[in-house]
Amino acid sequence: MVLTDVWCSSGGLTPDGSLVQTGGFNDGDHVVRVFNNSCGKCDWVEIPFGLAQRRWYATNHVLPDGRQIIIGGRRQFNYEFYPKASPSEKSYSLPFLLQTSDPKIENNLYPFVFLNVDGNLFVYANNRAILFDYKLNKVLKMYPGIPGGEPRNYPSTGSAVLLPLRVVQGTVAVVEVLVCGGAPKGSFLNAQNGRFDGALNTCGRIKISDPVPNWVMETMPMGRVMGDMLLLPNGDVLIINGGLNGTAGWEFGRNPVFNPVIYRPDNPLTSRFEIQNPTTVPRMYHSTAVLLRDGRILVGGSNPHQYYNFTNVLFPTDLSLESFSPSYLDANSSGLRPTIISPATQTNIQYNQQIVIRFTVPNTVNLNRISVTLVAPSFNTHSFSMNQRLVVLDGGTTTKVIGESTTYQVKTMAPSSNNIAPAGYYMLFVVHQEVPSEGIWIKIH
Repeated sequence: MVLTDVWCSSGGLTPDGSLVQTGGFNDGDHVVRVFNNSCGKCDWVEIPFGLAQRRWYATNHVLPDGRQIIIGGRRQFNYEFYPKASPSEKSYSLPFLLQTSDPKIENNLYPFVFLNVDGNLFVYANNRAILFDYKLNKVLKMYPGIPGGEPRNYPSTGSAVLLPLRVVQGTVAVVEVLVCGGAPKGSFLNAQNGRFDGALNTCGRIKISDPVPNWVMETMPMGRVMGDMLLLPNGDVLIINGGLNGTAGWEFGRNPVFNPVIYRPDNPLTSRFEIQNPTTVPRMYHSTAVLLRDGRILVGGSNPHQYYNFTNVLFPTDLSLESFSPSYLDANSSGLRPTIISPATQTNIQYNQQIVIRFTVPNTVNLNRISVTLVAPSFNTHSFSMNQRLVVLDGGTTTKVIGESTTYQVKTMAPSSNNIAPAGYYMLFVVHQEVPSEGIWIKIH
């Protein structure tokens, strides 16, 4: 049982699969909570002063050495680590968070943080981003501001993903970030006065690995604030939940967006977005979404009120769960879908190890359209999935297994370093013609 307030906290998984949850509100703002189910009947362990600073609306990211960095939070322009290098280790100043903070409403909470393949962190707050060496406490690069200068972080809540990392001969040449949606400047204050501005319908995409990076802007089919962005096993991006007007915060969202959208990053610039069939449940403030091992997306929640309010409000509190099935789960794709035979789930994999995966496919296989992907489990809250990461493994030679009519095997290589894939658990998928198998869990170390 959790005994302290986890409201608007953050978290991530350790390399051994333990869930670490940090911060929250009131008595929970300095607390670290750890849950490890390896013993079968475990309970939460709470560390009352595991954090040096109050963390509320902060962001966690798993680091190559297995620690987690906790960045920002309300009126916290600094970062710290868990676990600590020593009991006396404190927080470290990050002036960039102060520079991107609006004095009227911070607009840079839950910053978007991604581990670059060089071991440094891409940190996006409000409308700007940096490449940050957390070991030396040094900003290595200031990226250009996103065109238009509109805020994208809480409460002008957009979302972001690190696009799939494609490994070729052990390295990743191109690293891209996609930031979508949000609310215009002043929207939070306007919502307080009863005016609900239209959400942003733009996405910015940037190659953070380029020597001279620039944003490329794209237009979504509709505006969206408080939307969740999820990496799918085949490398596409799902954009789901949220509203057409307003901002995050109590009672400040309007006009739910019922249609999910698929973004296909490898398509030509003008044909990347595809509108999906609608749901009927408004998923507004405090809703969530997470990728399941079978390829579906588990969607749940919505609580736009200070207390749980189930009646006589515009959007009642909704504690239901539902699943979204991408088109690769349609019945007409079932003949293309692989089923992994080996290795067994929970297999341990070492860096640079060759992985041999056996799988079956009901129909004829296109040997040139087989890939293997790893997806890191994420911690989703307030429209951002912390630690979300997808790696497309190196090369891969697919052959038919002699004597088996529908069995094939693909040989590929595990990631070469913990900068590409920090140690820990991943879901491994075989993807055939954009249709993924059900995933298996592997542990990289």
